[in-house]
Amino acid sequence: MTDIAQRQPSLRIPPAEPDGLLGGIVRAWSRRAYGEVPDPGYVYWHHKQLMFADLAFERKIAKWNALDADLKNLAVLGSAAAIGCSWCMDFGYFAAHSAGDSVEKLSEVPRWRESTVFDENERAVLEYAEAMTATPPTVTGASRATGDSAPVRPTWMSMACRTVSTCVAANLWA
Repeated sequence: MTDIAQRQPSLRIPPAEPDGLLGGIVRAWSRRAYGEVPDPGYVYWHHKQLMFADLAFERKIAKWNALDADLKNLAVLGSAAAIGCSWCMDFGYFAAHSAGDSVEKLSEVPRWRESTVFDENERAVLEYAEAMTATPPTVTGASRATGDSAPVRPTWMSMACRTVSTCVAANLWA
């Protein structure tokens, strides 16, 4: 396991070592799911109720299937790129790559406007994720992702929740 002191410089909130029986369960589950305890796990340990609430929310929105899984991953990475969260980009890349998404597309997300690897659907998703991520959000009913003729219109709420979840979580520990 990585030394907790090594994580300190990259976190706004001091990390806390998960301890006790619950800490052992969290560490075991994290190692099985991610290979190690992600940095947010050390921060969330200060407020276990918040940690469990966020995990429950993440598990629920992960089950939504109205939006194609590849597009969901692009939305998360697009949001992470827009706010400049390197941890979110790394974790999003890990999750998307583990799910079998194209490495070429994943690496092009930060420069999606100039890239030629994305189709119109993917561009609409990335545009929407970027607009949802802006402070204040700049998404409108006229955007390509939510407009009447948009190919992803029925799924915009799913994408919005996923994008907002990424932004909120990123601002806790990025």
